[in-house]
Amino acid sequence: MGRIIAFIDGSVYSDSVLDHAAWAAKRLDVGVDVVHVIGRRDISTTTFDLSGSLMLGARTNLLNELAELDAQKARLAKERGRVLVDSAVARLKEAGVKEAHARLRRGDILDAVQDLEPDADLIVIGKRGEAADFAKLHLGSNLERVARASTKPVIVASRGFQPPERFMIAFDGGVSATKAVAHIAQGKLFPGLECHIVMAGKDTEDNRGKLDATRLQLANAGYKVATKLADVEPEALIADYVIDNAIQFLVMGAYGHSRIRTLIIGSTTTEMIRSVTIPVLLFR
Repeated sequence: MGRIIAFIDGSVYSDSVLDHAAWAAKRLDVGVDVVHVIGRRDISTTTFDLSGSLMLGARTNLLNELAELDAQKARLAKERGRVLVDSAVARLKEAGVKEAHARLRRGDILDAVQDLEPDADLIVIGKRGEAADFAKLHLGSNLERVARASTKPVIVASRGFQPPERFMIAFDGGVSATKAVAHIAQGKLFPGLECHIVMAGKDTEDNRGKLDATRLQLANAGYKVATKLADVEPEALIADYVIDNAIQFLVMGAYGHSRIRTLIIGSTTTEMIRSVTIPVLLFR
């Protein structure tokens, strides 16, 4: 039996992560592992450089007090984490998920991804974390790291969840987008939902051929498919189409360029996750 890995952190997005995970788990008929990672910043308070600034005795006493405070903070972080994952498991079971397990981890979230994803079908993470709940132009600090590192599809949960009736594939003919189409055609996550395929580019024979072949692939898999090809910037085309056609789930390839190139030219992936208010399923 496969698994869904749902990362929660106590932010306002955590409930939405669980709702997305429950929806996906029931459609895929798999269980969910709820994971909360206790990071170094959650348990450490000793960020001060005290060398030379205090007398030896005073410095020793202060360091001892800080060490004791770190220990207390670590215990509280563990207790809080246990409450979070146990409550999350209860929520999933109430939502009808057959199997759900709580996992409390220490360290870096990428270590958890590496350890847990081999047996996973899907990863779910919130669009923003605790530090970015109200920063609408910013994404969670771990989101891009997880999306770049994971070899499995990643659902980026939006602020709220509603069961989707229609979804859109942002198609560019690339490896990631082709992988997404094949996964959807063969998988159990989207059957019964209305499918839209949108491609930004000139109306050339090559682009039209790729789009038609993709439409046929999904139509043969039983989907009702609508397509659009327009010579418009991808970000604008996707954002407008989502609104105009009441799209409720966006599927796209993730981070096709290196981080260095992204710094220079920007990233369609990041821009779309930031700007749309619907969940996004990313494929690498």
